[in-house]
Amino acid sequence: MSGTKRSSIKPGIKVKVVQKQDQRTGKLTEGTVEKLLTKSAEHPHGIKVRLTDGVVGRVKEIDSGNN
Repeated sequence: MSGTKRSSIKPGIKVKVVQKQDQRTGKLTEGTVEKLLTKSAEHPHGIKVRLTDGVVGRVKEIDSGNN
């Protein structure tokens, strides 16, 4: 599932994000959402979140096991 819609992302779910320094390579970092940082309902590059370990990035994938 894509991470471009804010309504599909909630604190506590597992996601894969791309950090700013990894945008060129596309390297994904996995973690649990602590806080949503993007205020708009949608963002074409992914909703920006902070993970529980402090990593900030844009959501590229939502773990399908969260349903």
